[in-house]
Amino acid sequence: MEAVTALLPGYWGIIAALALGYLLGSVPFGLLLTRAAGLGDVRAIGSGNIGATNVLRTGHRGLAAATLILDTLKGTAAVLAAALLGPQAAIAAGLAAFLGHCFPVWLGFKGGKGVATFLGILLAVSWPAAVAFAAIWLAVALATRYSSLAALVATAASPAILAWLGAVPQAALFVVLAVIAWYRHRQNIARLLRGQETRIGAKG
Repeated sequence: MEAVTALLPGYWGIIAALALGYLLGSVPFGLLLTRAAGLGDVRAIGSGNIGATNVLRTGHRGLAAATLILDTLKGTAAVLAAALLGPQAAIAAGLAAFLGHCFPVWLGFKGGKGVATFLGILLAVSWPAAVAFAAIWLAVALATRYSSLAALVATAASPAILAWLGAVPQAALFVVLAVIAWYRHRQNIARLLRGQETRIGAKG
């Protein structure tokens, strides 16, 4: 009985981390910012996504940058806040923040593709891995002008980078996040294979 009682704070910490992570992750900054700017529903243009790449298709670079920063920082904030409850809570919050962004309850579980939030979680877990992610994304994006392809390559590389840095539990988390990210990009993958994917900078 004493052993079970001793474990309860840990379980409650995980539950709190999951709730915090999901709530933070589910804030649709791209949608909120474009509506506040009088641009209507960003889901009605381009890819129909609420992320920074689709916000950029409105022609408002400042809003796209703000969306990118806020979507990144919500992942970072979730992990760092939950880390106060322990490393397992931090991992739980990272997973929940990513799920919250991709499947927000407020939008009928139809959210973004999670790349910026992925980066924010990675930044909280390991800044060297986050720098590597950003470098890979930038290199692929500059070479191809495909945001989706850059995201696919960078997310796939992240677990290996973390494992190489010795962060094995975190690498396991990012395997899961990368699989979800690739699933969320399944339509992009199909368009890339057909040569019909929209390039960075194209308006909706």
